[in-house]
Parts: sequence; C-alpha cells; structure tokens
Amino acid sequence: MHPIPDDVPRIALSDAAQALCALPQPFAVLFQRGDVTVELFAPRGTDTQSPHKRDELYIVASGSGVFMRAGERTEFRAGDLLFVPAHVEHRFEQFTADFSTWVIFFGPEAPAPA
Repeated sequence: MHPIPDDVPRIALSDAAQALCALPQPFAVLFQRGDVTVELFAPRGTDTQSPHKRDELYIVASGSGVFMRAGERTEFRAGDLLFVPAHVEHRFEQFTADFSTWVIFFGPEAPAPA
C-alpha cells in the first residue's frame, strides 16, 4: 500500500490490515507528511525490529502481550499507547496471534548516542 494522499481523511484499520496481508514485511507505511510517518505493524511469531532513529508511538489496535523497552517489560492490550525514544532497544514479546499496532514515527532523526 502506498502512503495515503493528504486529501483522504480516514484510514480504516480493516483496510490497513488487508493491505498489510499482501506485503512480505510485517508493516505497511500508510501515511507520510513532513516528519510524521504512520504504519500498521503486525509481526508474526517473533518481533525482530531493532532500534529506530526517530521517536515513536505505538497505539495497540488489537491483541495483547508483553512489551520490552530498555530491558523493562510491561503487559499491553488493545487501546494502550506505548512510547519509545529514538535508539532505545524495544520489541513485542508473547503477543497474541491477532496482535497489530499503529506505529507513529515523529520528529527528526536523532544522532546515535556516543
């Protein structure tokens, strides 16, 4: 799925999930504008992501599990908001098969810590 044009006022979770199913990677880029990127992310089996260069928010769309950020673990479920600063190790663990989350990358790329 290509990012949604500015004149589209709504992205339905069902449409985003359908587009994601057709892709080989576990995420679909849905919207990009300036320093904001929105994706739908749904890892299958294992979350293999590595730290990113930008701050990010996760808004859990469906499912539940455990979220690890900088070595600390917390349970999550649909509707929860999770924040990860740039360059911080994080991943989803022990998540249900129906797990998916909106990902919002924002701000400029941060330089790697020294």
